[in-house]
Amino acid sequence: MDTTARGKIPSLHHQTEINWDNLDKTKLYVVGAGMFSCVTVALYPVSVIKTRMQVATGEAVRSNAVATFRNILKVDGVPGLYRGFGTVITGAIPARIIFLTALETTKAASLKLVEPFKLSEPVQAAFANGLGGLMASLSSQAVFVPIDVVSQKLMVQGYSGHVRYKGGLDVAQQIIKADGIRGLYRGFGLSVMTYAPSSAVWWASYGSSQRVIWSAFDHWNDKESSPSQLKIVGVQATGGIIAGAVTSCVTTPIDTIKTRLQVNQNKPKAMEVVRKLIAEDGWKGFYRGLGPRFFSSSAWGTSMIVCYEYLKRLCAKVEEVLNSPILGNDRRVGDEDEVDQVG
Repeated sequence: MDTTARGKIPSLHHQTEINWDNLDKTKLYVVGAGMFSCVTVALYPVSVIKTRMQVATGEAVRSNAVATFRNILKVDGVPGLYRGFGTVITGAIPARIIFLTALETTKAASLKLVEPFKLSEPVQAAFANGLGGLMASLSSQAVFVPIDVVSQKLMVQGYSGHVRYKGGLDVAQQIIKADGIRGLYRGFGLSVMTYAPSSAVWWASYGSSQRVIWSAFDHWNDKESSPSQLKIVGVQATGGIIAGAVTSCVTTPIDTIKTRLQVNQNKPKAMEVVRKLIAEDGWKGFYRGLGPRFFSSSAWGTSMIVCYEYLKRLCAKVEEVLNSPILGNDRRVGDEDEVDQVG
């Protein structure tokens, strides 16, 4: 192949990317709602276990994830692993639409913004993906926080002295009766402080890790080869695990405080929660539920990213794919940059 032709072949990143402008948005949202709902069904019990561990008191403090899981099955059976699921799945659909739209549009704008600086691919990816994740999380919090407050109360009802409810609507009505609409936004500041940085860290870690991994495979600068679908999925999954590990270590302490604030009937202040955690379990108390949170973040993020990549291929506009010099010929379409941890 001559150098002229070689110079026209896109880099691996461009060979495997489907841009936001090249997607059928209606199809993306409709098919995505069903696909992400299936992932939520599979991983929701992990969120219940994590939440139970974070609010545990007394002897329950010493319970690990397996013991907590067994206790839920013993007391409530399998339905206990899905407390609050109906509320979450209802609110997740609009939240994800907001999240994905903000993520993609911000990421595209950020890439254009840093292009003149000639930064390395991993740095560009970290900046663009991180900023995209941050804005996406901030944009979706107005929907997500009330859902989070209601679902977490349902997750812990009847556990360690927490009140029982008739359902999500009953929770919302009691909260509004006691505290007004602002009660549904209890812990909003901490939620923003938890999920916005968490989303930014996850996406920045994921985006940059893709470039590093491809470089390790000596593929990133190899413009003549197109990666197989199996290799693309493998790199995406590895990046999801790395991002989950980094994110869970950074954000678990503030997530634990936020959860306790949202489910506690006595309406404590953040500093009161902090002091109680330290008194009960020392500084390690801030990392209660770290194992389930790491598993949830990695499994959720990896599942979502792989599903989202497939969804983008499925929703790519046919004419855009056929007109691409690489994608139209090889049909090896993917993207190593996107997804959510909305949830």
